[in-house]
Amino acid sequence: MQPHVEAGLGWMAWTWQTALFFGVIALLLVVMTMLELRSPGGAPRRGILGLTTTRGDRLFISLLAAGYVHLLWLAFFGTPLWGASVLSLVLAGVVFRHA
Repeated sequence: MQPHVEAGLGWMAWTWQTALFFGVIALLLVVMTMLELRSPGGAPRRGILGLTTTRGDRLFISLLAAGYVHLLWLAFFGTPLWGASVLSLVLAGVVFRHA
């Protein structure tokens, strides 16, 4: 990482990975806002979970599941977390497609 970027994030002891994580979350919120403005209501549907969910619900379920996947990955396999990240993306795809 470049020293000037670390100095800018140093006040909170952030790494570039942490900044990327929060940047992606912010981007997801912007995209979800744009989708909601374009098509209000989030296309509610009843999925395999037996719940009626909207896009926002499915995003929340995906983010929550990703957190648990990463924690379980750390508990059983340790680092690196690339496998957990790939598994989380696949899980998010399943949730958005079928939940």
